[in-house]
Amino acid sequence: MISSALKSPADLAGAGLIDASRIAALDAVAARYAVSVSPDIAALIESADDPIARQFLPDEAELLTRPEERADPIGDAAHSPVPGIVHRHPDRVLFKVVAACPVYCRFCFRRETIGPQQENALSAEAFEAAIAYIATHPKVWEVILTGGDPFILSPRRVQEITQRLAEIAHVKIVRWHTRVPVVDPSRITDDFVAALIAPGVTSWVALHANHHSEFSPDARRAVARLVDGGIALVSQSVLLKGVNDDVESLAALMRTFVENRVKPYYLHHPDLAPGTSHFRVPISHGQSLMRELGARLSGMALPSYVIDIPGGHAKVSLLSSDVEELGSGRYHIRDHAGAWHEYEESVGPPPSTVRSGSV
Repeated sequence: MISSALKSPADLAGAGLIDASRIAALDAVAARYAVSVSPDIAALIESADDPIARQFLPDEAELLTRPEERADPIGDAAHSPVPGIVHRHPDRVLFKVVAACPVYCRFCFRRETIGPQQENALSAEAFEAAIAYIATHPKVWEVILTGGDPFILSPRRVQEITQRLAEIAHVKIVRWHTRVPVVDPSRITDDFVAALIAPGVTSWVALHANHHSEFSPDARRAVARLVDGGIALVSQSVLLKGVNDDVESLAALMRTFVENRVKPYYLHHPDLAPGTSHFRVPISHGQSLMRELGARLSGMALPSYVIDIPGGHAKVSLLSSDVEELGSGRYHIRDHAGAWHEYEESVGPPPSTVRSGSV
């Protein structure tokens, strides 16, 4: 196993994950979107187009931006009253405490605002302003820690954040969104798990994984450490072309979550992030997959198939009456306030197939 993260196309070529002839072309991708592949993820890659490689190795197709794509595809900015806070729903807020990750997913919907070129964490002043905002909004029952990946923080910092939120009487749920247990499992120590717990709040973790092969033995032990330490876990995944867009892969992923005591929660339709059209599948395909999953899996293994309505209008189930197909890849989608929004599918070309000599 390599000893440190691979953070450039040259690093990836040196590890045998891409062909050296692609370095120059992929440098252009890396100049725009952050690249990092952890040692644990690199060890899982068996071929240059397997489901793990597809998620983490940069591709020239990322430089192809379609007109429908947006720098802020789910409209965070429209609902951000102070830096670090997104307040889209009355009873919960997103708290973006970091802008970095141990790995960078090639389909990330926040890819324009995270990475080493960004400010890694909120300043002390911005952090206090965010805490003050939460404290002065008594309807906020749940705080969702996100970023970036908040599990890159030290146990000391995690404990401080947990304790500060627990001191706010109306905050009862603290939910951490992360990929760390599967991409960098050694971070999940007993001290880290203990830092997630404080009197007065219940801590949850939403674990992001998209393929069952991400659950290495080390990842399974990290997840078990969280559960055994008293943390409740739910899953979130993204439906991705070439990764999990067949019923066998999705069924294996959801069963793997349940086997590891993680309740399947969300299966996201890919957002309209720039340079990600080669990952998107038609909504009708996702709906068909969910029908097939329903015939194969028990209810406890079924996620909700959802889409974030572009522009900041929140999530909607794609299996509900809030979605009307208009034809030719166009849909009407109704938000929770009852307003209808037109959505046009944006499915792009396949990624580069120049893979000779890699892996």
